[in-house]
Amino acid sequence: MNEHDAVVLEKALKVRARLKRKKPDFVRQESWRYERIKENWRRPKGIDNKMRRKIKGWPQTVSVGYRGPKAVRRLHPSGYEEVLVYNVDELKKVNPKTQAARIAHTVGRRTRLQILAEARRRKITILNVGVREEKKKEEVEKAEAEEEKTVEKETEKEKERKEAAKEKPKPKRKRAKKSKGE
Repeated sequence: MNEHDAVVLEKALKVRARLKRKKPDFVRQESWRYERIKENWRRPKGIDNKMRRKIKGWPQTVSVGYRGPKAVRRLHPSGYEEVLVYNVDELKKVNPKTQAARIAHTVGRRTRLQILAEARRRKITILNVGVREEKKKEEVEKAEAEEEKTVEKETEKEKERKEAAKEKPKPKRKRAKKSKGE
């Protein structure tokens, strides 16, 4: 890819991002009214259908006018073409200049680590590295540390309460007076 193509691609990506901000969320008709109908887009086909007839006040329908620039269709926002990878051998088919790999969700941890190592060696961009797992580990460690601190604080408070209870004698209960009639 030469310098001119890279500039055109970058411009088209910006145009697509701008258009996407204006594009409405296309929802299935009456999905907002009935829980049983999901929001997944379905084209309205009825002869009296208000959405199909594009009547004012009804949501927009999908049309060709919302389409993005042809140069960047099916591209990741980074400008790379996505290639789904299941194992290390499939990385050989990836062109690091124009394509980026996305590791399939069914791939296990061991294979994922092998794919990441091979991709680093070949200088291939991975779109879903798995940073979330590392963040989760850090969050769990932080939560455990906070728990230990709270447990320590609670034990200190309990000790203080016990000491205070030892110092103060409990007040004696007053007995109810018997009435003369009994």
